[in-house]
Amino acid sequence: MAVDFPKCVVHGGTGKQQQEKLKKMVLDFSASVNPFPPQFDWECKPECLTNYPDNNYQQLKDQIARAFHRDADECCVGNGSIELIRVFCSVALSEGKRYSIETPTFGEYELSAQLAGATRTQSPHDAAVSFICNPNNPTGHLRTKNEMLTLLTATARSGVLFVDEAFIELSAPRESLIDVRDDRLFLLRSLTKSFAVPGLRFGYGFGDPTLIEKIEVARPPWSVNAYAEAFAMQAFSHMDALAKSREMIIDERNWLSGHLSAIGLRCHPSSVNYLLVETGRAAAPLALKLEKLGILVRDCTSFELPTCIRIAVRTRDENTILIEALTSCVQ
Repeated sequence: MAVDFPKCVVHGGTGKQQQEKLKKMVLDFSASVNPFPPQFDWECKPECLTNYPDNNYQQLKDQIARAFHRDADECCVGNGSIELIRVFCSVALSEGKRYSIETPTFGEYELSAQLAGATRTQSPHDAAVSFICNPNNPTGHLRTKNEMLTLLTATARSGVLFVDEAFIELSAPRESLIDVRDDRLFLLRSLTKSFAVPGLRFGYGFGDPTLIEKIEVARPPWSVNAYAEAFAMQAFSHMDALAKSREMIIDERNWLSGHLSAIGLRCHPSSVNYLLVETGRAAAPLALKLEKLGILVRDCTSFELPTCIRIAVRTRDENTILIEALTSCVQ
């Protein structure tokens, strides 16, 4: 094995792991999923499990295309958005090619680019692929559509703009590039965050049909299982219900940020369902104290923000428990 082989990226969402470790329930504020997801009936009929899925996922892509007014051949699907990041990099990057990333941001872009053999450049003008997370993780910063279009114009001179909009449905869909067709743009989405189903693993993306065809070839066969497909088929007909989720998240985020400020912590401005919080101390020991109280937060040391934690916006009762625990830990 090469000595410089990259290491796995640190992630939040360790609730199940910690519950098994601690033998008790925990409140997981490290996973940024919709605290107020739309509720609807769905089922996966038993007979669906007796056959392999349609590896083309044609009905599913048709459903996605209708939901977003795109063509089915512009759509790809995968076992979570991370699989699509990996597959995209495998077809768009290789040894000798360069990629650019703004930091701090989601670590899987860099890992996937490195696994493809590419090297990082500080200048997007030299990059075959430029990665942008909008809204950004972990900061919660949202670029406007006009800002993104300006970036696309600049990037398209040399390469592809990869835009991860995993959180935009919980922020401001009007700022999305979903209606932009450009052969130098790839757009990534996820149902995990919007519908609070991280256990199902379902990601999807949009791009030029030529690029999508390559992604479909490189994607492992049958990577979306029958349960995820059945849920997604229903979820895409309930996208409008996320408007209520956004309203409730804004109210709860304002309440939470106000109470965090009241105990001496500084919240970065956020447009989404999580807050980047400057604690004024080392984040790792604070996260460990909270873990012992049965509360998980995202230690942002891996984002090179060693005094910050990222906190998901949850329900009022859960957020109240968090504030009480944090108050006891920071005093």
